[in-house]
Amino acid sequence: MTTGSSGQETLDNSDDGYELNDRYRRQKGRVYLSGSQALVRLPMMQRELDYSQGLNTAGFISGYTGSPLGGYDTALKQAHAELDEHHIHFQPGINEDLGAAAVWGSQQLAVVGQQKYDGVFALWYGKGPGVDRSGDALKHGSYSGSAKHGGVLVLAGDDHGAKSSTIAHQSDHAFIHFGMPYLNPSSVQDYLDFGLYGFALSRYSGCWIGMKCVTDTIESSASVSVDLESFEVAVPTDHELPAGGLNAAGGMTPPKIAEARQFEQRLPAVQAFVRANGLDRVILNPGQRQLGIVTTGKAYLDVMQAL
Repeated sequence: MTTGSSGQETLDNSDDGYELNDRYRRQKGRVYLSGSQALVRLPMMQRELDYSQGLNTAGFISGYTGSPLGGYDTALKQAHAELDEHHIHFQPGINEDLGAAAVWGSQQLAVVGQQKYDGVFALWYGKGPGVDRSGDALKHGSYSGSAKHGGVLVLAGDDHGAKSSTIAHQSDHAFIHFGMPYLNPSSVQDYLDFGLYGFALSRYSGCWIGMKCVTDTIESSASVSVDLESFEVAVPTDHELPAGGLNAAGGMTPPKIAEARQFEQRLPAVQAFVRANGLDRVILNPGQRQLGIVTTGKAYLDVMQAL
């Protein structure tokens, strides 16, 4: 705020040079993004983060549109120039299953041995019922695993209140059935922060990582920080990975061994990563405790507002 000659307070416009395209091009500070635009910016930030760490990676995005992620493919197409600059390829799927199969293939490049990049990180997207119908491809891809310098995020558009869908739906139970850990962002900022942690978690554990994109958040907009200098990933010190790691490997893994690896090795690795990076946080920690409340996603904001 500044005070004018009349004595009245006026807004201090300290960022006169801000342009709409800065939402994808500005490297520091804050930008204004919708939920869909944040999910467009996320893979660009992952590419920038990798490049700063000496990795030459690329990105791949595929899936099938549907509410509440109905505008995601439109936002991706509008940002095609910026995506190309960051070596990110967007290929819409004919359906959700083919999109998931294509994402699965992106994690096999190191196995095939014909890669131009150190790794390819990938995003699959689809509405909640699309997660259900693509369970076969998603589950097989997840069991197969993610690449060491790749990683997969599975974006599930969940419309709990059927605001813009034919039925109310949520993907939590499907993710649990797949043996796929998932993140539940509560804000547009969380899309960026949890998304970057999600890729790192996928690389460390070998899991594909789900991410809930609920209507209330995806359709909101906010001023968010895009600084990458302060983003750090902690490697767990209380957990030891098996020799060779848990990432995708060549050859056919016997079904029972694949299931044991997923639940007895990869998921414990996920838990260790979550502990090391403080993804589960205590917000209110009074000295004397009589009641505990655990929340996730938008419910966290609702509980905080109620309190």
